[in-house]
This record gives sequence, C-alpha cells and structure tokens, in this order.
Amino acid sequence: MTLAEFQLIAKSLPHYPGIYKYFDVANELIYVGKAKNLRKRISSYFNKTLASYKTHELVNRIRKIEFTIVDSEQDAFLLENSLIKQFQPRFNINLKDDKSYPFIVIRNEPFPRIYLTRRLLEDGSEYLGPFTSIKKLRDLLEFIKYNIPLRTCTLNLSQKNIEKGKFKVCLEYHLGNCKGPCENLQSIEEYQAGLQQVKNLLKGNLSPVIQQFKHQMKEYVQLLEFEKAARIKKKIEYLENYKARSVVVSNRLDDIDVFSIIKQNDIAYVNFLMVTNGTISQTKTIKVETHLDETAEEILSFTIAQLRSTFKSESKEIIVPFTIDYPAADTLLTIPKAGEKKKLLDLSEKNVNYFIEEQKQKEDKSSKHLQTLEQLRTDLQLSEIPVRIECFDNSNFQGSYPVSAMVSFLNGEPDKSNYRHFNVKTVEGINDFASMKEAVYRRYKRLQEEETPFPNLVIIDGGKGQLNAAIEALKELEVLGKTTVIGLAKNEEEIFFSGDKESLKLPYQSAGLQMIRRIRDEVHRFGINFHRNKRSKGTFKNEIEDIKGIGKATAESLLKHFRSIKNIKDKSIEELAEVVGLSKARVIKDHFQEKND
Repeated sequence: MTLAEFQLIAKSLPHYPGIYKYFDVANELIYVGKAKNLRKRISSYFNKTLASYKTHELVNRIRKIEFTIVDSEQDAFLLENSLIKQFQPRFNINLKDDKSYPFIVIRNEPFPRIYLTRRLLEDGSEYLGPFTSIKKLRDLLEFIKYNIPLRTCTLNLSQKNIEKGKFKVCLEYHLGNCKGPCENLQSIEEYQAGLQQVKNLLKGNLSPVIQQFKHQMKEYVQLLEFEKAARIKKKIEYLENYKARSVVVSNRLDDIDVFSIIKQNDIAYVNFLMVTNGTISQTKTIKVETHLDETAEEILSFTIAQLRSTFKSESKEIIVPFTIDYPAADTLLTIPKAGEKKKLLDLSEKNVNYFIEEQKQKEDKSSKHLQTLEQLRTDLQLSEIPVRIECFDNSNFQGSYPVSAMVSFLNGEPDKSNYRHFNVKTVEGINDFASMKEAVYRRYKRLQEEETPFPNLVIIDGGKGQLNAAIEALKELEVLGKTTVIGLAKNEEEIFFSGDKESLKLPYQSAGLQMIRRIRDEVHRFGINFHRNKRSKGTFKNEIEDIKGIGKATAESLLKHFRSIKNIKDKSIEELAEVVGLSKARVIKDHFQEKND
C-alpha cells in the first residue's frame, strides 16, 4: 500500500484504543497489532522513514487494513495476543513451541475417572494443567493410583445401573486400588473427597492432603490399628519427599510468575517459572522468532501474555528483569534488586542460559548426524539421504511368545512415537523368517493404506533368510522399490542387499556402521523389554491360573496378598494356606516343587 493509497483512508481511522489487522494481496492476514490510538499507530507505518527492511517489506505487502475498537489498552493487549495465537500471522512474533502439553482430565460422569490426555474436548469435563514435566506427572499419577482409590473402568455407573446390580467388582478392587462404587460399596461423597485430594496434589497444594493423611493416621493409632497407621505414614513420607524434591523457594511467598529473557539478533529465549505455594510447580523455556526488529521489552510483554494464557496462570504478581508495557490492572510487576525474589529471577536467567547451551549442543549433534547420514548414503549407494530409517528384529522364548519389534530413527535420532510392537499371529513355533515376513508385511500394509511416506532405509536384523522374507512381504504388497532394504548379519556385522552374492563390509569404526549398530542395539532393547513383559504376563497365567484346581479368584487373592509370582514361589505351605486354604496351598507348592525337580 502506497502513502497516497493510505491517505485516502487515514481520516476514517479512529482515535481510540484497539487492534489493527493487515492483509496482503491474497487476503491473508499478515500482521496484527495493538494501539492506544489506532490512527496514530497505523499512520506511523506510512508517515515516517522506515529504518528496518522487514518493516518496509511488511508495508509493501499491505493491501487491506481492518481494525477493532476496544474499551481500554488492556483489552487491546489481550485481543492482540488472542488473535496472534489463533492465526499466527507471518510478520508477528512467533513462539517456536510445537509441543502438545499433557493435561489431567476429570471426566464429566458419575464417579469420574481421571487420566492423562493431550486433547481438550468441550465435553463438560474438568481439565487440570497443562503440565511441562510428563515424568513428574506420571510419578504423581502412580502415587494417586495406589493411595487414593478411584475407579479406572469405563462402566456407566449411574445410580440406576448400580441399584439394579448390573456390575461386579474387578481385580482392581481386590488389589485395593478401587473401593467398588460399581457395587455401591463407596458413596459419591467419599469418592468426591478423594477427587479433591487429587486436585490439590495436581495443583501443587500438598499441605491439605498431608494434613488429612496425618488426621487419618492419628485416628488409626487411637483405635490401636497400627498396621493401617503405618501404611498412612508411608503415604505421608512419600508426599513430603516429593515436596522436598521440588524446588522449594520460600513458604512466605505467594503464587508468583517469574520471567527472564535473552535476545540474540532475531531470536529471543524466554524462561517462565511458575511458583505455587512457595514451590516451583512449572518451568518452561521457549525460543521466540522476531520479524520486525521488536525490542526485548516488546517480546517479553507478548510472551508473558501467551505463556500465562497457555498455563492458565492467575498469579497476581509477575517478576521481570526490566520495565515492560504490560497493561494488566490487577497484576503487580516487580523488578527485584535483592532478596528471595531476586534469587528467583537469577534462577530463571540460569535456566535461559542452560537452554541456549543445550540448543547449541543439539544443533551441533544434528549437524554431525547429517554428516553421518550423508556418509551412509554414499556407503550404501542410496539415491537420497536416509533421513528416516526403520529396523526390525524378532524375539521368542523356546518357541513361545513370538514377537517382533520395529524402531524408527528420524535425522539420526530415535523417533519413539513411531516405534511398533508386533504380536506374531500367523506363525507357530520357531520360524524367524515367517515372523519377519509377517511384521514387515503388517507395517508397510498400514503405511500403504494410510498413504504415509515409506522410510528411506529399512534394516532387517538378520542374514539373507530374514532379508529375503522381508523382500517377499514387500513384493506381495507390490511396494518393492519404494524403499531400500538391507540385512545386517548378527555376528560379523556384514550388510546384505537382496540378490547380491557378496556382502558389504563397512570399516568397523566408520560413522555409518556405528549408526547402524546403534539402531540395531535400540531395536534389541525395545524388543527384549516387550518380550520380557509378555513372558511375565504369560508366566502368571500359566503358572497360577493353569494349575489344575486353581481358578481365577484364587490367583487374584494370591496376587493381592503376595504381590508377585516370585513371592508366591518362596512362601511355605503354611503361609499360602493362610490365604487360600491348606488343600490349595499344597497343590500350588507341589506344582512349583515338581517344576524345580
């Protein structure tokens, strides 16, 4: 838009606060801005000499201007952030954060279930989060599962269904992980009390939960039920240790958000610490791309609004390193010079610096991987760099529990979202070739149906036999040639191509072979873990439930009491008899004795 074209509409622009939107020739939104005075702010783009090439480029692309009047500067600030988050115009600040954060959902249903999700649905359920540390969240959920009994089943526990007696308690009830609301063994009031404890834990408010457990422990002691009191004491110790593992800042501080920033040319890095009840409950550092030479103050102001919205922060105080324009009337901006708040700001800046160093190391590592993949392309005479590599392996135990595993590497790094397990369905006994054929067939039939791109390279862990089985699967799918398939001999680490008489031997210490070896070791690890779990489950079923005269109910009672097969094997007849009676105890003990003999 030229100056002459702008002057035709300039007088129609209001002297009010609001937001403005710029559109290009294709009617695409390319920029959103806020203003205390819309006419003055928009005119500034056209009535002054633009020092920045990027701003000059933006003005040249403007073909249409729209604006929205709001009541205050704060409303303009919030609306601008909302529109940028929704449309992500190309000339606005861009937060390079493509992660999907996990939430805990409390389902909108009778006796609500809780579980982890990454999808927010408008279904009336309550969503807690998001959370930045998935590991810490899973640890807490594991504690909740075993210490605050809530149901995990998908039954429709309406009062009508419960009164009709439609349901029976399951194994989780016998293990003590559920109190049986399906059989009306737990009231909705007691269940809701448990849910409130969960909410407190997930919000970092541990003190009410610890106090409630202490009250329960005291009641058990007064009733001389010392075993129950001891179990409650262990729960208290876990929560106190969990709190100690968190970064405790000060019990005197209220909820505070802390932000720091480091700007390097067109890139800025911003750290966010969320302090809840004196403890750092969330921490996040993000990379920010700028497009119009925005100042550090502008970047920080925008990013604070975005992150507080994402993490649903309602803190009334924000700690920042310098003065910023943040029009929030009910929020206090603090620039600390000393004391606990200054230590918090220093900690935030330490996190920023660590993140920058970590990013640099990742970039160096990525560059090294790219060089290795380029070398691998040359070594294997591939038509393109093997950006995506998939590798298959088989496992079985004396012909039982046959499984296959596949791992996927993207740009030289594990892409665990694309790892796959295969329970072998069509093969009986030991037949590595047939098992490999089935796994390869199933994997690439799925990719074919989903119209997903095939990997650049497929590694079959095994010799010519396994390689030929994989080739047969691809031929049957009529996709042979869509990817390069090689076999890797287990002992000599020779590489085989289908149809070649001679193998290819790469230098033992070459970067290409080291990467292939790393991928092979990863598929071994992944497959063995899956196989071990499958054997463990199979052992329980065969060793207990399949003993003649021992049924499912007895097996459940043993598991509930002794917790593992190993413990059951190690117990005496007398100890087993206390749980299942003398006759069944003798049957179980005789079974294990015969097996040992």
